Amino acid sequence: MAEMDTSSGGGHKKGPGVKKGKKLSTRVDLTPMVDLGFLLITFFIFTTTMSQPTAMRLFLPKDADKPEDQNKAKQSGVITLLLGKDNNVFYYEGELTNNGSNFKSSNFKEIRNVLLDKKSRTPEKDLVIILKPSSECTYRNVVDILDEMTIDVLKRYALVDITDVEEKLVVASEKAGAATASN
Repeated sequence: MAEMDTSSGGGHKKGPGVKKGKKLSTRVDLTPMVDLGFLLITFFIFTTTMSQPTAMRLFLPKDADKPEDQNKAKQSGVITLLLGKDNNVFYYEGELTNNGSNFKSSNFKEIRNVLLDKKSRTPEKDLVIILKPSSECTYRNVVDILDEMTIDVLKRYALVDITDVEEKLVVASEKAGAATASN
């Protein structure tokens, strides 16, 4: 609380019979203000919401006991995306041919056009995208391609392990791309 000092100032009189008024000094006690500050800080800490974890909603199919009960996809409606290092994306439609003639290279900027083209050419019930990250792929690339599925409204996709043949093909393509880029 504020208080006033009423003790005599010990002032000197000037002249005979002149009375001078007392100087009163004020002092403000800041203890209640500090208490109020801590109460406000505590209130705001307890009432704020902490950052919510962000999660992506995935609809997963049920596991089938028998292989013949699993979901089958037409080869004409399947596109496989292989994620390599340095934001490289490789893809092929249907099954991979023995000579790799249907194996193509792209990047994250161009893959949207490839996916939208495939979506426009294929009936929605037949369209399946298979995502296969390589051992050189980064976590960010996997998240980016999952985001791309959401952006392009592609509902049927699967995240699958890459085969050894595909892994070797990705590494060979990246080496060939690096060799042509340096020339």
